[in-house]
Amino acid sequence: MSTMGDGTRAVRAGLPEPEQFEPTLPGPVFAAHFHLSGEPTGPYTYGRDTNPTWTHLERAISELEAPGEPVETTVFASGMAAVSAVLLSQTRTGDVVVLPDDGYQALPLVREQLEAYGVEVRTAPTGGDAQLAVLEGAKLLWIETPSNPGLDVCDVRRLVEAAHSAGALVAVDNTLATPLGQRPLELGADFSVASDTKGMTGHGDILLGHVTCRDPETAAGVRRWRKVVGAIPGPMEAWLAHRSLATLELRIDRQCATALALAQALGKRPEVTGLRYPGLPSDPSYPNAVRQMRRFGAVVSFVLPDRERAERFLTELRLVDDATSFGGVRSTAERRARWGGDAVPEGFIRFSVGAENPADLVADVERALDAAMGEH
Repeated sequence: MSTMGDGTRAVRAGLPEPEQFEPTLPGPVFAAHFHLSGEPTGPYTYGRDTNPTWTHLERAISELEAPGEPVETTVFASGMAAVSAVLLSQTRTGDVVVLPDDGYQALPLVREQLEAYGVEVRTAPTGGDAQLAVLEGAKLLWIETPSNPGLDVCDVRRLVEAAHSAGALVAVDNTLATPLGQRPLELGADFSVASDTKGMTGHGDILLGHVTCRDPETAAGVRRWRKVVGAIPGPMEAWLAHRSLATLELRIDRQCATALALAQALGKRPEVTGLRYPGLPSDPSYPNAVRQMRRFGAVVSFVLPDRERAERFLTELRLVDDATSFGGVRSTAERRARWGGDAVPEGFIRFSVGAENPADLVADVERALDAAMGEH
């Protein structure tokens, strides 16, 4: 499937060989145990270790992450389960880990756990490839690009080359881009990690995560961590995720095109400052993004003058839900500072563009801005 287009691959990925009178995508397998006589050498032995529904989904994600390449994917109960699996399975007391200081707001919780286990954690911003300055002696470099919520983009190839030269493994949180926007393994990373709760499944009704590795030994360590911790997805969630992948290109293409249109419209508004979208040629992230990304994502961020007007803007929106996730078919937006975990202004808005008609969405945002700014 390596020569197929993204849409073809998305609808065919992970499907079993056709079998007469059987469904093209078999239903979820609900099983805690399997028939198992004699030596336990088969593929399915116990429900915490393996499950046929996971297998189909893992193969599908692998085909999207690295078409035609021998990679291994492990699916998890959530994005944070996937993140934790990499960071905690690959490090030991005395190791050094480099994290972004502007990444997902739950990363500091993992940092606390790593430090409690005697792992040294260093941080630097995503922008300007600043993590290069703190790589010396590191065991693992964690990259988040584009960063959430600031949308900075680092040069993955450059960071990977430097990290590997220093003897460090590299993991890339690819949640915001998805494999249709960026393929970290092709850029040289050792791990591609994502919260599939977001754009991969895209409907805001599944919690899921995955880790994809090229090296079988590294993948085995991640898979062993899932077994030990038990951070496994339910079969129904795994099946729904696989079904949702079929519309991945359709969703992502609409969302990215509308996100660019929204960013262009916001750029003309005098009350909007700090506008960020990696697909805007004027954006600081654009030079890196255009070299390593094929699509620029569904998230746009910007700043309104203060907390009150930001909250009024969100209240006035009619086609956009005030919610804290991103990547879904229904547009969402939130005042990110309400959580207290991101270094952003009180009026900072993270806006996730859905699959609505572009003209309708842009008009809704324009009207809500007019209302928030006191114009009638």
